[in-house]
Order: sequence, then C-alpha cells, then structure tokens
Amino acid sequence: MEMPRVAAALALALSLIFVNMASQCSGQLQFGFYNGKCKDRNGFQRNVEDIVKQKVKARFSTDTTIVAALLRMQFHDCFVNGCDASILLDVPNGEKTAPPNLSVRGYDFIEEIKTEIENTCPGVVSCADIIVMATRDAVVESDMKSRTGWYPVQTGRRDGRVSSAQNVKLPSPSIPIPQAIAAFNSKRLSTIDMVYLLGGGHSVGVAHCGLFQNRLYDFKNTGHPDPTMNTTLLKTLQTLCPQNSGSTNSANLDQDPLKFSSVDKSYYEQIRLGNGILEVDQQLALDSNTRFSVARIAESNDFSFQFGRAMIKLGAVDVKIGKDGEIRKRCAAVNSPNGNSGGNIFNIFG
Repeated sequence: MEMPRVAAALALALSLIFVNMASQCSGQLQFGFYNGKCKDRNGFQRNVEDIVKQKVKARFSTDTTIVAALLRMQFHDCFVNGCDASILLDVPNGEKTAPPNLSVRGYDFIEEIKTEIENTCPGVVSCADIIVMATRDAVVESDMKSRTGWYPVQTGRRDGRVSSAQNVKLPSPSIPIPQAIAAFNSKRLSTIDMVYLLGGGHSVGVAHCGLFQNRLYDFKNTGHPDPTMNTTLLKTLQTLCPQNSGSTNSANLDQDPLKFSSVDKSYYEQIRLGNGILEVDQQLALDSNTRFSVARIAESNDFSFQFGRAMIKLGAVDVKIGKDGEIRKRCAAVNSPNGNSGGNIFNIFG
C-alpha cells in the first residue's frame, strides 16, 4: 500500500478512537465544528482547518521554533481562565504582562492567521480555536518523517473578554512534582496527562540560563550542584552559564542532538539519563508518582497517540461555548458593542 494511503488509513483509525475518547472530555466541543460554516465572498465553502494548516506549514518552513512557541502559548492560555485566547488580548495589566508570559511568542502569527480567515469568512472562527488548530499543525510539522504526530482537534470555543495578569498562576520550572500534580488535577487533568503534556511541551524549545542556573552551583543552598544532573551535562551547562554571569544563553530542553526539534519521546529517554534541563523535568523521572510512567513512555511506541489524547483534554479546559464569550474580529482586542474590534472599550484591568 502506498504511503499516502497508509497515512490516510491511520488518520481515519485515530479519528474514530479520538472521537470516542473525546466525548469523555467535552460534550460541548465538536470535531469538524466549522464544516460548512466558512463561505467565502464568492459563495464557495472553505475548509477552516486547511487554511490554518497551510499557514503553519509556510511559517514552519522559515521558523521551526514556532512549534515550541505555539505549544507554550496553548498551555499558558488554557491553564489560565481556560482555552479562551485571553492571553492574546492587548490590555493594561493583561495576561501578556505577567512574568511567566513575557517570553511567550507567536502572537503576531495567530493574528496573521485570524486576518486571513476573517478575509475569507468574517465573524465565524474564534481566536481560541485558531491557537488549538495551529498548535496541532505545528506538532505535525515537527515530526513529518514519522507522520505520527497528527491528532484531531475539537473546535467550537468562543473567545473570552477578560485578561488579567493577576489570574496567571502557572507551575514554575522548579515546582515539586506533588504540587505540579495538584495544579494539573485542578484543571481536571490527571497525573499521566501531566507527564505527557510536560514531556511533549518540553521535547522542543530552549530554556535560558536563568531558569536552571540554580541547579549548577548552589542547589537549594547546599553549595553544590544538583546531584541528579548528569555530570557531563553539568560541565557543559556550567560553561554555557558561568556563575554570577547573568548569561542569557540557552540550552535545548531535549538534549538529543538529532531530535531536539521534534515532538517525540526523546525527552523521556534523556531525563532518564539525568539530562533534564529544568528541575521539574528531572524530577519527573525520579519522583515515585511519575517515574514509572516516564519509563513506560520512553520504552513504548505510542507517544504520539497518548500526547494527542492529552492535548485534546488540555484543549477542553474551561472552554466558553454557545452564547458565552464572543468571536473576536481581532485577536488582540475584544469587540465593541456594535460588533467591531473595539480596542480597550471592554478592557478588564488586573
């Protein structure tokens, strides 16, 4: 059987499995929500997901870091007020201004996709759904060789009107695993969901010295480096991030030199070797609550399927549907009472 037919058959099989599984996540969102709802100015039906896919494919061809940027954006959006694109709003004291979000990237790209869709079928597609669709497509682009990164996404979210920095409470890079589990559980995400979401999200991208330098020299005021770090990696990172230097250098979160740009299981293999960059990553492989899951994932071949399942659950966290929220005209601003993009008219200050 030709590869395209194999890929199509696999996609169909996965869709059927995911549809059954997703009904347990949300009875409100739908697969294919926009089917038949996007008609262009000439009266032709357009496939919304295909528009997003082509934009992501074009962006990835010139900027592979968009994968990590979008994964981070979706997590930071969904973990605060649910998946409602509140992170995109340009308002005083909004979520964008919170310290954990100062390094989030990709806002311009989501707005670029939104503009193209608005020019095709205005007032139909939410910014919240664009984030989720674009993230999925970026994951697929990162692992095109194996063609296993695809997972279906539910759509039908509406955009929130509130964005406040005070609401941004995200797990830190050094959070103890039991506290991380509690944070994910509060969003109706299980421990195994957390293991897949952290691992998948950290299988691409980089961390700057400031996020892990505490592990290199004076870990928890011991005067010594973190003993759980591989000694070869420790020497490399100490060279990269000299003590008291304030270096802005960065290290790949996945230390496999051949796989650091793909969303795959390599991250789990690396943290089992003591090559976790962030403290929370290394503890994932050591804590009694998660180490057996890490070992199983590293030794199995179903990472892509299970990661997709976890992403579907993340995408269903506290969504706004029906008459709740709105469909923004621009992702950076809520709509004015007359339905236009109204800038700061409805801003909610943090």
